[in-house]
Amino acid sequence: MANSPRTLTSLAELGQPAGKAATIAADAPTPEPKIDRLGRTYATGKRKNAVARVWIKPGAGKITVNKRSLEVYFARPVLRMLVNQPFATTNRATQYDVICTVGGGGLSGQAGAVRHGISKALVLREPTLRKLLKTQGLLTRDPRVVERKKYGKAKARRSFQFSKR
Repeated sequence: MANSPRTLTSLAELGQPAGKAATIAADAPTPEPKIDRLGRTYATGKRKNAVARVWIKPGAGKITVNKRSLEVYFARPVLRMLVNQPFATTNRATQYDVICTVGGGGLSGQAGAVRHGISKALVLREPTLRKLLKTQGLLTRDPRVVERKKYGKAKARRSFQFSKR
């Protein structure tokens, strides 16, 4: 039967000739960890207008932000919880020391940027953690940014106050 309908079991078979099933390795090799000569892993995290440069290395769980401790830089408990989320999700709270520099935006955006950077660095160091962090949404950059001001408006959308007289 030359014109029999062909059924696909996966999208990978689309490029294969008829009669030859695609052999897909179910357990694809995981990428090698990216570790520099000092034993650190680097990643950049972003949120709103904040950018964080994050280095993680094996240690006792100490987090340093802009040469200050986490408790001093992020005084609000919610922001500290946000920064520690990747470690809590992966049960690695006391395995890595974090050194990061962060700038731009406000404290909330900076905490989100540090969280994003820590998540990316963990994946580069331990590629098997990618699926767990991805399902929690920790590898996704929050794309929301402040809307620009338009001409003829007081702010991005707010009009000037109307005066009848």
